[in-house]
Amino acid sequence: MDPVIVEQLGRAHPLAAHLDDFLTDLANAGRSAHTRRAYRGDLIAFAAHHGEEIGALSAAPVRAFLAELAELSPASRKRKRAAVASFTKWAVRHDLLDANPMDRIDTVKVPKNLPRPAAGGDVAKVFAVICSRRPRKEVPLDRLRDRVLFETAYVCGARASEVCGLYVEDLDLRRDDEHVRIHGKGGSVRTVLLDDRGYVALLKLYLARAGYTAGPLFRASINGAGGPLSYDAAHHRWQSYCAQAGVEIDIHQLRHAHATELINAGVSIEAVRRRLGHASTETTQLYTLLDDKVADAEIRAARRRRERASR
Repeated sequence: MDPVIVEQLGRAHPLAAHLDDFLTDLANAGRSAHTRRAYRGDLIAFAAHHGEEIGALSAAPVRAFLAELAELSPASRKRKRAAVASFTKWAVRHDLLDANPMDRIDTVKVPKNLPRPAAGGDVAKVFAVICSRRPRKEVPLDRLRDRVLFETAYVCGARASEVCGLYVEDLDLRRDDEHVRIHGKGGSVRTVLLDDRGYVALLKLYLARAGYTAGPLFRASINGAGGPLSYDAAHHRWQSYCAQAGVEIDIHQLRHAHATELINAGVSIEAVRRRLGHASTETTQLYTLLDDKVADAEIRAARRRRERASR
């Protein structure tokens, strides 16, 4: 049995064995370790609230559990509800429940927040702090790695976690057809064209200096013997560079900045959706709302300038 379940619930808990079986089935179905950890944490919290046999699981204890989470953000409550819903659906499928109690529980609506893209000038400041696009020979390999890593996220509109997971084999650097295969959420794979010549030259320089012909593209050790650089390590290094540059940019804003630049350049919503790996165009369309919001702000500012001039 999962040691975390044993530690936090105990083997004798009425739901412990069922939770362990559920998580095992998730693993067998190819769900990511991150997803399984999130489900495990949320379901352990629910099991701590509901200590009865699974056959007694009804809508009432689920409502009571969600009611205790009222102070959490809608996104957090929606995630926890989804974990319980996935578990109860699994229980019905395995004849452990006669009906799914989640059918009586309303979904949690999460307001859509507009993405916050980083300003291009601020991004350039951080990149300059790391190293130049034409770095000197004495620039340490780990700094060159960092420049290529973060610029990959920027020019590809990729998630930092996706970039950290890239392998040399994902690259195709044949002239005039340079592209990279990015492994996204849910096992999806998308191909992104590398159409920035300066970036491609920097990438090739990095590969030549590192001597990598296969394996992780961005490695944890500067001698190239380690595994892929973790997201946490990349995030920590990015924050350090931002502090040196005197700007505040979250690492995910690199992706937003790229998407906004594409929208402003007139690239279609569908093309941007495919490049970013969004499952739905609704997510991508948020960037057009952002553009409208910026335009509205510019119009209001112009109106205020005219009003001041007329006084």
